[in-house]
Amino acid sequence: MSARPACRPACVAGDGALLDVAEAIAADWAALGVRGSFLARSIDTGEQLGFDVDRPVPLASVVKVPLALVALDRMATGELDSARQVTVDPATSSVGPTGLAAFRHPATVAVGDLVTLMLSVSDNAAADALFDLVAVEDVDARLRAWGCSGLRVRHRLNRMYECAAGAAGNDFSLALELAIRDDRSGRHTIETLDPPYANIGTATALVDLLERVWRDEIAHPGATAELRRLMGMQVFTQRLASELRADTLRVSGKTGTFLHLRHEIGVVEAESGDRVAMAALTRSDRRANLAPDIDLAIGIGARQAFEALRR
Repeated sequence: MSARPACRPACVAGDGALLDVAEAIAADWAALGVRGSFLARSIDTGEQLGFDVDRPVPLASVVKVPLALVALDRMATGELDSARQVTVDPATSSVGPTGLAAFRHPATVAVGDLVTLMLSVSDNAAADALFDLVAVEDVDARLRAWGCSGLRVRHRLNRMYECAAGAAGNDFSLALELAIRDDRSGRHTIETLDPPYANIGTATALVDLLERVWRDEIAHPGATAELRRLMGMQVFTQRLASELRADTLRVSGKTGTFLHLRHEIGVVEAESGDRVAMAALTRSDRRANLAPDIDLAIGIGARQAFEALRR
């Protein structure tokens, strides 16, 4: 039986030179066995480049950005007290390797600090503690009210692990194998990887959201300012920021990683005033928990896009 031919990604770009960059990034990803979506857009000129930008993709921890915006908006308008104390008990909290999710004993944290933990170290327990205060349905409804088409929030973070365990027990390798197999077939064993049931977004929708946050065109200005500040505190720099390390550049981002998904969205800002919003959403065919070459490929693509879109 012959192998199924690879689908060529649909590229978008403002001109031929930008199209060349988009095609080069897509080719680099394909050479590593990576499929996905990429979009980079200058916030100030509107020029952009990317490929498969309207394909819905499960978001993993990238969903923490819209959750944070809704929670911060409620704090800015007085609906939610940022100083309110919340106790998170490891016996009942969400799974995860960082922050409160990795704690062994109950901890009491202010609501505002839950957002900090969620964005800086991608703390799943902090995220689900926020979902206890701002329900999944309320986050989704607020995004719709703001006109964020292409984004859907349908479940808590721990639901991803519950569904994976339901399909593969405690065998993470089997869950990864199922995710890769099902992604090809379009029939998903793990519910939270199935677009009709997952937290999903497109590259276009995510870049639109970032652009509106950076231009203070969504939510309360106090909320967008705080979201920008907290995204600048992310400790994970192996993807978008990996090839953009310079004193004259600032990268504010949020990663998302689950099974074969490796994502990041963010904004690159230069002292010159250039601001480029990006979304890199990838799915790998590789049965590996770690893939530094894929992370680096995301970073190389981000650098190429930023350089092409600078004024």
